Amino acid sequence: MDQLIAIFCDIDDCCKAFEPVYARRLLHIGQRQRTRSTTLALSEMLTLLVYFHWSHYRTFKHYCTEYVAVHLRPYFPQLVSYHRFIELLPRMLVPLCGYLATRKGCCTGMAFIDSTPLAVCDNHRIATHKVFEGLGSPWKTSMGWFYGFKLHLIVNDEGELLALLVTPGNVDDRRPVERLVTGLGGQLFGD
Repeated sequence: MDQLIAIFCDIDDCCKAFEPVYARRLLHIGQRQRTRSTTLALSEMLTLLVYFHWSHYRTFKHYCTEYVAVHLRPYFPQLVSYHRFIELLPRMLVPLCGYLATRKGCCTGMAFIDSTPLAVCDNHRIATHKVFEGLGSPWKTSMGWFYGFKLHLIVNDEGELLALLVTPGNVDDRRPVERLVTGLGGQLFGD
């Protein structure tokens, strides 16, 4: 649990600086936007997202229902249901990218680039999916169809994050490369 607390403290410090700046920079189209409040703080939600990758669970649903709801409830007393958490995911995309951008390593002269699909729903539910409607897109990879986004990453030879970008799923893997490598030096290896 020390790792969970360390992750939360790091994310919470970042969110305290990020949230006021993010709120000021949001574009408004003249209409009043209703943003329903939640009992979980942004830093708690991001902690659960990041901590998922240290778990042995393959699906986020099983992680939430079998691990978080049972074992982590004392750490998150205001925990929301799995379905409500999924509804809140679009709110976490920009802050999560902002947090990851602050955790970059240094360029060592050797870097690796790759992308991975971030499917947001099962293929059978693409037509009825509403959470990321208008943001994600259907696309085909070598593993089959998916609906969602692509995560493009560049890491150094020590595994430290150098650059990242989240794009709609239909973006060609070569398009964001020039933007990602800006400011990096050395050799870049890709798949």
